[in-house]
Amino acid sequence: MAVLLWRCICGPQQSFSKNRGASTPSPLAGRRSKYSGQSVVRSARIDLFLLHLCIWFISPEKKVHWRQKKAMPMRLLTVGKKRSRGTQLLVEEYKEKLGHYCEFEDTLIRSNPKLTSDVKVQVEAEDTAMMQQLKSDDFVVVLDENGKDVISEQIADLIGDAGNTGSSRLTFCIGGPYGLGLQVRERADATIRLSSLVLNHQVALIVLMEQLYRAWTIIKGQKYHH
Repeated sequence: MAVLLWRCICGPQQSFSKNRGASTPSPLAGRRSKYSGQSVVRSARIDLFLLHLCIWFISPEKKVHWRQKKAMPMRLLTVGKKRSRGTQLLVEEYKEKLGHYCEFEDTLIRSNPKLTSDVKVQVEAEDTAMMQQLKSDDFVVVLDENGKDVISEQIADLIGDAGNTGSSRLTFCIGGPYGLGLQVRERADATIRLSSLVLNHQVALIVLMEQLYRAWTIIKGQKYHH
């Protein structure tokens, strides 16, 4: 960092200055002059880049902003059976995109682990299995039909705000065909819904991952790439 600062303060390095004061002009003087001029331009461009880089590192506000929005890993917990090939392909595509912004983990919890025909027992078993996956310092966001309606910008705000809570991980929970159990819903730090429509849980999964990617492009001020 000290080298970068010194380079930015001192300006371009005059690597061709040793030729000053030469009593006998070289036959290649004209060509050397041409390339020396190009070196000055190239060096100036490098110094301008280094100056911007130094400003970025020195700025406390920028540094804090980066920590808040880069350090927190994300995890997606879903309940369901084996995903369709098409769904899994889309999941992998968005996992790769999200991986450019944060650590992203996708965990599928098997639905109806007790193989029961009793819906209540099934939901309770899935609820227990999901609770076992949650850490005490997770920031938990539950997707529920009774949750708060959100737009893409609000999801971006949610990601940013979660970084200020002291939590170690941001976890999104999607239930199975009968929804989430009481324990997970009570554990939630935020409860949202992606649509007023009733969505199949695999569809909800893809919609959520797309919105998380979109939220990151909003956070970073980037163009959305389809």
